[in-house]
Amino acid sequence: MQLSVNSTSQLPQAAEAILANSAGNKIFLFYGEMGAGKTTLIKALCEELGVTEQATSPTFSIVNEYTGRDSKIFHFDFYRLKNQTEALDMGYEEYFYSDAYCFIEWPEKIPDLLPSRYTNIRIRVLDSTSRSISMENI
Repeated sequence: MQLSVNSTSQLPQAAEAILANSAGNKIFLFYGEMGAGKTTLIKALCEELGVTEQATSPTFSIVNEYTGRDSKIFHFDFYRLKNQTEALDMGYEEYFYSDAYCFIEWPEKIPDLLPSRYTNIRIRVLDSTSRSISMENI
């Protein structure tokens, strides 16, 4: 699936479409350059899932936890990981296999730890306000 987002006001519709087309996956991997809008899209997904608190980037904490309408949500930012062992040490399996939503920024930092089923989200910057979002269920 391919989405075009020309302003942040279109993110709620994009989030709704992503969740509706995820084939039941709850693990989402977000790819895109620094500043592409991964965290901003994740905030919209959290709102769509009923999170009422402000979702923020877990850059320094590695993982943030939120409560949605029907499920817990874990938001990971693995950018600062030095190696996959750090994810092992934090007990990533408990999160990934908890049946909660997991939104993972910088999954390329943990290639050997990814589950067998997930949804890839790739964000490509078109200009200062426009993004192309592609989605693929694995």
